[in-house]
Amino acid sequence: MKETKSLKKIAASVYLCQLLTFMLAGLPLLIGVALNFYNKEEAIGTWIESHFEWQIKTAWIALAGFSIGGIFFALEPFFGVAVLISTVMLMVYRIVIGWNALNDDKTVDNSN
Repeated sequence: MKETKSLKKIAASVYLCQLLTFMLAGLPLLIGVALNFYNKEEAIGTWIESHFEWQIKTAWIALAGFSIGGIFFALEPFFGVAVLISTVMLMVYRIVIGWNALNDDKTVDNSN
């Protein structure tokens, strides 16, 4: 079993991957969620588990939002841009909330 310090580094790396998604397209997002799934069992029962769940949910939201935004953009650019901007804003919110909680050694409220 990995120690909490190691799991915290993994969670921080995933938040960084999510942030890099804005500069390097979707690949960092996929790498980050792969790290979550690979290490998820190790985090069960620790306060970091909430971060892994938060990050996985963030990845699903981003993938859905970017996909729907792309479809709408092809049909009606205005609505597509609105969905894409909303998705980016939600991702930034979730990254900031999660990163701050991680730095304070706190769980993330997964009800959002």
